[in-house]
Amino acid sequence: MKLADAESRGFDPERLARIDDFITAQYIDTGRLPNAQLLIAREGDPVHFSQFGHLRAEGTAMREDALFRIASMTKPVTSIAFMQLVEQCKVALDDPVARVLPEFADLRVYAGGGGSIPFAPGQRAEPMRFVDLLTHMSGLTYGFQNRTSIDAAYRDARLDMPRRGLDSDEYITALAKLPLEFSPGERWNYSVSTDVLGVAVERLSGLKLGDYFERHIFAPLEMTDTGFDAAIDRADRLGDAWAYTPGGAPRVIDSAERSRMLEPAEFHSGGGGLISTIGDYHRFCTMLLNRGTLEGARIVAPKTLDLMTANHLPDDADLTRISRSAFSEASNAGSGFGLGFATVIDPARTLMPASRGEFYWGGVYSTAFFVDPVERITMVFMTQLYPSSTYPIRRQLKTLIYSALVRSNSR
Repeated sequence: MKLADAESRGFDPERLARIDDFITAQYIDTGRLPNAQLLIAREGDPVHFSQFGHLRAEGTAMREDALFRIASMTKPVTSIAFMQLVEQCKVALDDPVARVLPEFADLRVYAGGGGSIPFAPGQRAEPMRFVDLLTHMSGLTYGFQNRTSIDAAYRDARLDMPRRGLDSDEYITALAKLPLEFSPGERWNYSVSTDVLGVAVERLSGLKLGDYFERHIFAPLEMTDTGFDAAIDRADRLGDAWAYTPGGAPRVIDSAERSRMLEPAEFHSGGGGLISTIGDYHRFCTMLLNRGTLEGARIVAPKTLDLMTANHLPDDADLTRISRSAFSEASNAGSGFGLGFATVIDPARTLMPASRGEFYWGGVYSTAFFVDPVERITMVFMTQLYPSSTYPIRRQLKTLIYSALVRSNSR
């Protein structure tokens, strides 16, 4: 990868080198992570790229064009796709979801039951709006939160990260039969909301979600290695996925050679189904940094992106005040939530270096990105360890990156 001169972009090269030393000593040599890639850029120009470990358990070397399961880093892509349709007035943020997905016309709020006991008929929920899906204030949930009877029902129906077994219509039908955690707009709960949003994109556009992405986002941005089925003809570039094992080495939970990613996806999960490379996702982040454009390709308008990265939580709250989620891809203190991204609203409360207006997200396999519009910095981090809450590496990376920045744009 061609790198710009880090010093001329405001970084101390010796301090940047400390990042690689840290990752090697704390995560690779200890066996905590099987692999990692890191790309740091300023003004869209990469100033630091490094890779570590092995692609697969048998020792296949890492490669710059390695393919990663980016899981919930799919969500910002789906959110951008939906906002493109908003820009065309094919849908509005305050439209009821049932306008496009009539299966959601009679959603009910949980009132008891679950497991071997049928769910009690609850009160009819307030109409769910598309803004509720984008902000995760829909009342939907994730099965892997393991908190409630509703979570258990999601697990039984395999609604979290579906790939095969259900098509889009069947997915919505199954989801609409389950009660909501709360009435839309009342609370924040990390959920399958963006999967529902992806189905809405399909119905509004008449295209399969992956086809919509390819035509309106990936092709214009030249993201040639990103898609729901990207690994099928690039199987040698796909890595294994591992899971944390307490007291032991990570274990492989999805072997690249036999991965479900090698079969065409029946359901295109807008919440977590994409495969990508660090270079492709860097291009997506650079488009975000440039307020919706990259190399002449306009994906969304600047004011649309401003709306997406503003805090949409009630009373400008942060996630610690309004979240009832046991899991998310965000460090909650000082962070609000926009239309598809977490956004920093109070840098001091995050207790790490940050800029007001910085936005970010991550994936359950410990991947992560952030975009800092003040310092004009982007970062993409790739690895394949489940779950993302295992280690504080995202916080550590941010600390190390900002400690290497010696020419700041902030006062």
